[in-house]
Amino acid sequence: MAVVEIAKDKERVLLVGIQLIENEKTEESLDELAELVKTAKAEVTGLVIQNREAIHPTTYVGKGKLLEIKDMLWETEATGIVCDDELSSVQLHNLEKELECKVVDRTLLILDIFAARATSSEGKIQVELAQLKYRAARLVGLRDSLSRLGGGIGTRGPGEKKLEMDRRLIRERISKLKSELREVEQHRELIRTSRAASHLKVAALVGYTSAGKSSIENTLTGAGILEDAMLFSTLDTTTRVLELEGKQEILLTDTVGFIRKLPHHLIEAFKSTLEEAKYADIIIHVVDASNPQMDTQMYVVYETLRQLGVEGKPIITLFNKQDKLEAAGRFRDFQADYSILTSAKTGQGLEELKTTLLEIVRRDQIYIERLYPFSDAGKIQLIRRCGQLLEEEYTAEGISVKAYVTQKIYSKI
Repeated sequence: MAVVEIAKDKERVLLVGIQLIENEKTEESLDELAELVKTAKAEVTGLVIQNREAIHPTTYVGKGKLLEIKDMLWETEATGIVCDDELSSVQLHNLEKELECKVVDRTLLILDIFAARATSSEGKIQVELAQLKYRAARLVGLRDSLSRLGGGIGTRGPGEKKLEMDRRLIRERISKLKSELREVEQHRELIRTSRAASHLKVAALVGYTSAGKSSIENTLTGAGILEDAMLFSTLDTTTRVLELEGKQEILLTDTVGFIRKLPHHLIEAFKSTLEEAKYADIIIHVVDASNPQMDTQMYVVYETLRQLGVEGKPIITLFNKQDKLEAAGRFRDFQADYSILTSAKTGQGLEELKTTLLEIVRRDQIYIERLYPFSDAGKIQLIRRCGQLLEEEYTAEGISVKAYVTQKIYSKI
C-alpha cells in the first residue's frame, strides 16, 4: 500500500520552460504547470523561459540560462525547480548537479498528484505502476535529487525507500503490479459485460481536467463525487443510473480528466480506466467555456480520444460553466453532433442534455403497441428487463403493452 509523505514546510519552486520556435503556447503550458504545482501543495516563486530551436539534450536549458536559474533560486529562496517537459535521466542528473537543488519534471509532478489523489485499490496500483516505470529509467538522478529534501513533490506514492531498490527489485515489483492490474481489468471487463447484458446505453463524461465533469454527474445523478478547484480531483471512474423522460434509463460514467503532455506511463497504466470512453455508446465532452485556453484544451481531449481509439460514436459537447461568463457567447463544436451551453451550478442546459440523450437512445429502439395473450407473459418480462415498458394494462383478451425495445430483442417479442 502506498505511503503518503507530507513535507513539513511548503516547497517553493521555480518553473522552467522552453519556448521552441514552432511552439507559441509555452506561457499557457507554464500557467497550467503553476496550477499543477498549487495542486501539489507547493508555491511558485518565479518563472524562467528560454527561447531555443531545440531542448538541450544534456541540461534541458543552455549554460547561460543555468546561471540565471541558479541566481533566481538564491534570490527567491526556492527549494527546487519544476521543468515543463519530461526530462531524461541525463538531463535530470546534470541539472541537479549544476543547480544543487531538487529537480522535478512535469511528468513526475503529475504522477505525484495522482499518487496523492488515488483512493481505490485499482487507482493506487495504476499510479504506483506508472511511477515505478518512470523511476526505473531515472533511478540514479532521482535518488540524488529527491534525497536532498526528504519529502514533498515527487516523493508520494511508492516513496523514497522504494527508490533505493535496485533495478531488479523494481522490475519484480512492476511485474507483481501488472499481475494485480490484470485481475482488476478482468473484473472491469466483467462489469462491462454485465452492463451490456442489461441493454442500458452507457454515456461517458470526458474532458480536460477541471472542466466540471464530476459536477455535471453529481447534479444529474446525485453521485456524490468529490468536486474541487484542484486539477485531477477525480481518478476513479464512477457510474450511476440517469433516468430520462418516460422512465428511460442510461448509465452515466465519470472519467479521469485529460491534460496536455499527459505522461505516456499514465496512459498505459490507466488504460482500462480511460477505455471507459472507448466502450461507451455516447461521448459527453465537457468543456470549461470560461477558460481562455478552451480551444487548446478541446484539441487535447480529441487527440487523447484518438489515441485511445474512440471513434464513430455520437458526441455531445457541453460548454460548461456558463455562470462564470459575463455575457452569453456563441459556442459550437464542429467535431460534435450536438453543442449545448450548460452550467452544473445553475442547472442551465441539463434538461436539454437529457432530451438529447433520449433522442440518441431512441435511434436504436423500436416503438411497439401489442396485445399479448396471458400465455405470452414471459415476453413482457423480457421487455421489462431489456427494453422500456411504458404502459401495461390487463384486459379480458390479454395484456396490452406500449414499449420501446431494442432491435436485438424485437424479433423475440
